[in-house]
Amino acid sequence: MNSPNQPLPTFDEVLLCTPQTTAEQVGLFLRRCLIPCNGGEKIYTMLYADELSYDVSCRAEELFQYLQHYNSTYRLVILCNCEREHSYIPSVFSQYKVHMIPQRPLAEIQRYLQHHYRVAQPSSSAASVFKDNMCVGIVSSKRAGVGK
Repeated sequence: MNSPNQPLPTFDEVLLCTPQTTAEQVGLFLRRCLIPCNGGEKIYTMLYADELSYDVSCRAEELFQYLQHYNSTYRLVILCNCEREHSYIPSVFSQYKVHMIPQRPLAEIQRYLQHHYRVAQPSSSAASVFKDNMCVGIVSSKRAGVGK
C-alpha cells in the first residue's frame, strides 16, 4: 500500500496452501522464489502454510534449505494462522517470525483494493454483478447451506 500504483501480486508470486497442496506445487513455487532469474524484485508469498500436510512441509523445508544457497536476496513471506503456530512450517521458520497487525485503517485498505479490482470499462462483463463494477467480491452468510 506504500506504492498505490504498483500492481498487485501476480499468480506466480502467491501460493495459497491447503491440506491438499502437493509437494510438487510447493517445490515449483520455492524454485520460482529462490532460483535467481531476470524476473525482477518480486515478493513471493505462501498463504496458510500451516495447513500443509506434515510430509509436504518436511519436503518443503528440505528444498528450501537446499535452494536458499543459490540466492541470498530472495523475498519470501510466509503467512500462517496464529492459532496453528505449532504446526511444522511455523515451527521451522519461527526464528523469523513477526507478529503482524494491519497498520492501516480498514477503510483505507478497502479503498486500495477497490482501486486495483475495479473493472476499467464496465461493459457486459461479470464484474457488473458486484458492487461498483468490482471484478472480485465476497459472499458470506452466518448460516450454512443458503446457496452461496
